Amino acid sequence: MISELYQKNATADKLYLDPRTKILMCLLVSTTLLSGSPVGYLKVFHTILSLLPFVFLIVLKKVRAVVYFFALYLFALFVPDLLAPHLPTWFNLLFTGIIAFSVEIIPGYMMAYFIFSTTSVGEFIAAMDRMHVTKKLTIPISVTFRFFPTIREEYVNVRDAMKLRGIGSFRNPLMMLEFRMVPFLTSIVSIGNDLAASALTRGLAAPNERTNVSNIGFTWRDYLVFGSLIIFYILYFILMFKQKGAL
Repeated sequence: MISELYQKNATADKLYLDPRTKILMCLLVSTTLLSGSPVGYLKVFHTILSLLPFVFLIVLKKVRAVVYFFALYLFALFVPDLLAPHLPTWFNLLFTGIIAFSVEIIPGYMMAYFIFSTTSVGEFIAAMDRMHVTKKLTIPISVTFRFFPTIREEYVNVRDAMKLRGIGSFRNPLMMLEFRMVPFLTSIVSIGNDLAASALTRGLAAPNERTNVSNIGFTWRDYLVFGSLIIFYILYFILMFKQKGAL
């Protein structure tokens, strides 16, 4: 699953959505799930939003990612209830509470995974330019699109080099930590500097308007998503106001 992270592939074309649509869905899913504990029928809406990222990843046939996130979600959903009665209060506040809170965070993280794995750097920059987002925000995020796959590749190289020297097992964890993590962290600093220099070389910070070969735009899929979101949130807010007695 990790090797697929943050890399666009051909399967993304099966579920093409404009980057702006995907960003909107990510923001709505994250903010709604983190807005508070649902009561009554609102739990159904929160459940639908929690399952939405799984649907997208299943359509994209990212089986390993679905299994990984589903196991993580089940762990965060059930483990706190099983452990809380048997653990001291301070431990529940520090760790069990954080695990329980992860139930609301994981779907938002999955939506971010969906964005990064189905959107190229050019498409993202084109979408940000269409929305007139400042380059002070666009450039760091676009560099991040290249940062994670580069880190993954560098970690694999360090791991293979250590295996050749016989330091690839957990029999000596301190040696493995030293000979793997120290060069890896050093490479991360170098990668960050190289990507920043690459962004400047490409003229991403230039004040004039840049051209972009990425062809983005809203299709019937985007309008279908917009319509579904409008209906969804109209019903959501009606139920929420009814529960509060405002209607």
